[in-house]
Amino acid sequence: MRHFAMSSRLALAAAVLPLPWTHWQNDAAAQQVAVEEFRLDNGMKFLLVPRDDQPNVVSAGWVAKVGSVNERPGITGISHFFEHMMFKGTDTIGTRDSEKDARYRAAQKSVRDEINRLVWTVQYERFFRGEIDDPWNPANDTQELRVLRGKLDSLVKAQQGRGEGGAAAATIVKDEFDQVYTKAGGSGMNAFTSHDLTCYFITIPSNKLELWAWMESDRLHDSVFREFYSERDVVHEERRLRTESTPTGRFEEQFDAMFWMASGYAWPVIGWPSDLNSYSFEQAMDYWNVYYRPGNLFGVVVGDFDPAEAKKQITKYFSRLTPGKKSPPPVVTIEIDQTAEQRMNASGDVPPSVEIRYHTVPAGHADSYPLDMLAEVLNDRTGRLYKGLVEGRQIASSAGSSSDTRKYAGLFSFSAQTRGDADPADLEKAWYEELAKLQAEEVPEKELRKVKNRVAANNYRRLQNNMSLLIQLAFAEALLDWREINDAPKKYEAVTAAEIKRVAEKYFSPTNRSVAIYRRGK
Repeated sequence: MRHFAMSSRLALAAAVLPLPWTHWQNDAAAQQVAVEEFRLDNGMKFLLVPRDDQPNVVSAGWVAKVGSVNERPGITGISHFFEHMMFKGTDTIGTRDSEKDARYRAAQKSVRDEINRLVWTVQYERFFRGEIDDPWNPANDTQELRVLRGKLDSLVKAQQGRGEGGAAAATIVKDEFDQVYTKAGGSGMNAFTSHDLTCYFITIPSNKLELWAWMESDRLHDSVFREFYSERDVVHEERRLRTESTPTGRFEEQFDAMFWMASGYAWPVIGWPSDLNSYSFEQAMDYWNVYYRPGNLFGVVVGDFDPAEAKKQITKYFSRLTPGKKSPPPVVTIEIDQTAEQRMNASGDVPPSVEIRYHTVPAGHADSYPLDMLAEVLNDRTGRLYKGLVEGRQIASSAGSSSDTRKYAGLFSFSAQTRGDADPADLEKAWYEELAKLQAEEVPEKELRKVKNRVAANNYRRLQNNMSLLIQLAFAEALLDWREINDAPKKYEAVTAAEIKRVAEKYFSPTNRSVAIYRRGK
């Protein structure tokens, strides 16, 4: 299970052997992914793409149009937490005794509710008075909390078969979702959470599509959120490995929080530590009943299958999902204009480097296409950053840019790592010099043509693999509309040098930038 955000619509090119440009040009110009769209009576949409490039194989998945941007302080990370919960099973899958398992869960909830009550009152008050350094750290527990944590731990171990009763008392069948799929020939079962969506996917034999429809509709219809409390330790460990133990992880979180002043993109997808500890089962169910109902979900099936049979099986199983009583609320907070440069100076066990960000536009905005093309002018070994900073000035070991267009906002970033005796300040200065060229003169037609050729090739490549196409459709439909897959190549081809110069002048002002400088130190 993964959590990440795609940094660009151009970033998902699949690796295939290159073909002559005339081939790319013809195929890209005529690029039309044939999607059959249909919707169940309960509101759930499905995108079907039958094709026989990979015989007897289907990639299938479903998407919840919810990510960290839909959260709020207090429940940050809950979308990613649901990604974990959805692999824990139902009353049918993941347990050998559903009634006994339900009793374990009820007992755990009762104890955990009391733990939360005491932490939010007694421990938070002690924390605010400076008596303890962390209200959630068990080392700071009162005696009453220690007893309660012991009870909860005993219940969890008994449910898992690690308690006094041993395996005979266990109700959990660990990883049964994966076991069922694997025995049926499935592979690559996984999921990811991003800022704007959550996606679950797998590759299966074509003759197992009915199994997929039953399995996935069952976990949407009957997920019981088994191990709701113990799984938080797993998420904390994931956060430690991905963020807290990496050289720049904590700094990057701080930079995000500084950059996004109003937007829900300010907090990390995995959530703040205190929120991971805090949300209750009731809060989780409220969230589930808003965002994981059919009207906010869609499915994607790509590969070697019969559409009529697929629709029959999908209708049979996914129709049991009931519509939600509440529609997802709109994301109404718009990022405010930045009026002064922001800077973060970080020192630690980090490679000397720099990142510079600018606020731009969300996905689908007319300016997003020239901004993406501007990034491509800068990137690649033939791009301006490599030629100017790596080969030319020889002050960078690596340098790149990214146009990150999300559903409700966007950013453009430049980043580079020093080489030799160079200082991050040298990289920052070099970036401004390269930027000034883009703002002063239009990109020559020959250079732009070369970049467009590469973009067209990438757009073509990324659609050749079933799973890659599924992921593309997931992002396109969640952020805009699946038709963007067919429309975007023409929009990129239409970008002019004048438009690239215009967006470089419009968005890359000193007051609109945030700068992170990383230097090696204590």
